[in-house]
Amino acid sequence: MVKKIKIYSTPECTYCHIAKDFFDKNNIKYIDYNVGEDDIKKEEMIKKSNQMKVPVIVINKKVFVGFDKKEVLKELAIGVKAKKAIKVKKITKMKKVK
Repeated sequence: MVKKIKIYSTPECTYCHIAKDFFDKNNIKYIDYNVGEDDIKKEEMIKKSNQMKVPVIVINKKVFVGFDKKEVLKELAIGVKAKKAIKVKKITKMKKVK
């Protein structure tokens, strides 16, 4: 099953870049919404996550606030070999959208 992934981010958010780099390096397709410039997507993000911090990652209908590789890998059901190849490190810092 193909997972639909959306990332709500801002250009200056370090953890947003880390999340997108993770997806890019692992050839995982996603849609990126810049909530610093797109007020409609910002409101959509707030409605989904009940807060204003980025990144917000939505995999199918599951919402992640911040970027936690371990949880993302689990949700994506990436195999054991991929998990070993990707160093799992929990990143919980987020940046508040102004």
